[in-house]
Amino acid sequence: MTGSGGGRVRAERDARLRSDAAANRERILEVALAELTRSADVPLSAIAKKAGVGQGTLYRNFPSREALVLEIYRHEMRQVADTAAELLRTRAPDQALREWMGHLARFAMAKAGLADALHKAISASCGQEKPGHGQMTEAVALLLRANEEVGTIRPGVTTDDFLLAIAGLWQIGPDENGQARARRLLDLVMDGLRTGAPGAAGPGAAADGAS
Repeated sequence: MTGSGGGRVRAERDARLRSDAAANRERILEVALAELTRSADVPLSAIAKKAGVGQGTLYRNFPSREALVLEIYRHEMRQVADTAAELLRTRAPDQALREWMGHLARFAMAKAGLADALHKAISASCGQEKPGHGQMTEAVALLLRANEEVGTIRPGVTTDDFLLAIAGLWQIGPDENGQARARRLLDLVMDGLRTGAPGAAGPGAAADGAS
């Protein structure tokens, strides 16, 4: 009985430690995102202090500045990518696609301040591929396939075609004028996707409210 009770206590303690470690990691990512968006050169010690963890905890999770920046971007991109499947469960495919494009635009503009830190991190990592690219490609492929199956976009559009078409999002600032420019760009892209679609009534056939 004593052995069983001791094992249960150890299991509970281990579960608590894992939970605490996960919470620390999430808090570090949250604080680092805010701080690095403001300044690409913010000291890691400042991030650790604001997150309420020791520098040792920060470095156990992220052994270098580059590792931290790349994980922030990967984490944020994963959240955007995951919304694709969620939208397809509750929206018509073309509405899901246009709404997801709006999510991506807001992400791109909100993270404009992180671009400098990301560029430095990728350069320091020997120019590796931008984190989250695979997740983003999968999300785009899912949305395009759903739309092509019901005929709401022209056939034959590839993920590369789509990503090239919206590449201008990453050059738009987060101010009010930038938001208007992003909406115009995405409306143009959506109209282009609908042109020649076998099942669409034409540009603007579906609601674009979530820009």
